[in-house]
Amino acid sequence: MRNYKIDILRGVSILLVLLHHFNIPYKLYDTWLGISVFGESLSTLIARNGNYGVTMFFVISGFLITQHTLQRNASLAHIQLKNFYIRRVARILPCLVLLVVMVTILGCLGLQPFLNQTPNGIEVPYGLTVFAAFTFWMNILIIEYGWVNYALGVLWSLSVEEVFYLAFPLLCLTLARGKAFVIFLLLIIVYAPYFRSLHFGEESGAYLYHYFSSFDGVALGCLTALFAQKFSIQQTHTKWIVPVLILLMICLYVYAPIKEVSTWSISIFALFSAGLIFCFVQQSQVHHLSILSKMMVWIGQRSYEMYLFHLIVLGLMKVVYFPKTTLPDQKIMLLLIFFIGTFVLSALIEKYYSTPLNRKIRQKWITKKPQID
Repeated sequence: MRNYKIDILRGVSILLVLLHHFNIPYKLYDTWLGISVFGESLSTLIARNGNYGVTMFFVISGFLITQHTLQRNASLAHIQLKNFYIRRVARILPCLVLLVVMVTILGCLGLQPFLNQTPNGIEVPYGLTVFAAFTFWMNILIIEYGWVNYALGVLWSLSVEEVFYLAFPLLCLTLARGKAFVIFLLLIIVYAPYFRSLHFGEESGAYLYHYFSSFDGVALGCLTALFAQKFSIQQTHTKWIVPVLILLMICLYVYAPIKEVSTWSISIFALFSAGLIFCFVQQSQVHHLSILSKMMVWIGQRSYEMYLFHLIVLGLMKVVYFPKTTLPDQKIMLLLIFFIGTFVLSALIEKYYSTPLNRKIRQKWITKKPQID
């Protein structure tokens, strides 16, 4: 059964990412969103740290993968490798293939945002970029050569997740019978801030994009699922814990640019996210949702499609409205078009493509009744 509060958290995460990516080309500081707050424009405070949205995605993903594995197999040590990998393929591959096909077609039409660029002065063959996309090292490609392809760059986070999940079932089989798996996850969590400190502020973005810069979020999600299986807290406590965690996350989000505090802030933000998820699972059933909550649930349930395809929409907008010559009033209009376009495109892909293919792959290759993550 879906936990709608986690879907809402997904919705918040993707909206932060969308606003962050829109604000990069179409700076909003000269619009009415540029009102000064504590010496910074409101648009800057909201949009500059959208990478924290990806951090939340990592934690949510780690939690759900571990929780679903426990529900299906009772124990991580009894994980079924074939079924696990088929579920990952069914969820990830259809959208990944579609994204690469769309970018390739738009690039063949000569549209600049979909062609490979040379941000570091080194030309990278498009074939190598596609190979990195399908073999989950787009993040390493970006670290080495820069954001070589605008629309495919979002696959850096997919690379982080999928490399972790390639190892996940093997780790479960070898380490999960005792406390070794938990110790392994703790070591990843401890190592991540140290690794980010080694690459602090580097222009390559290794402090954000590298596997070991992001694994702590996934590991915290895994630990949260294991913890929630054995422990619980009273709902009266969650009523004050949740607002406190949200307030702390907001304060950290607006505190400083992520580049200046990445060594410790990403782990702390992931820890707060894990705390929220733990509180949410104490009461998974929701008897009534407000209209706003229903909208956020709808967005959250399609967040994967929105994440992968939103730069298609933004890239096409950049072809028509050149960012440097776009007027402030036009930016607000474009922001609305961007959100609506992303929502519509993602909803169509989810309804008519990714979900049907997901089900068909699972029905064909998994013997027991399929369940969609």
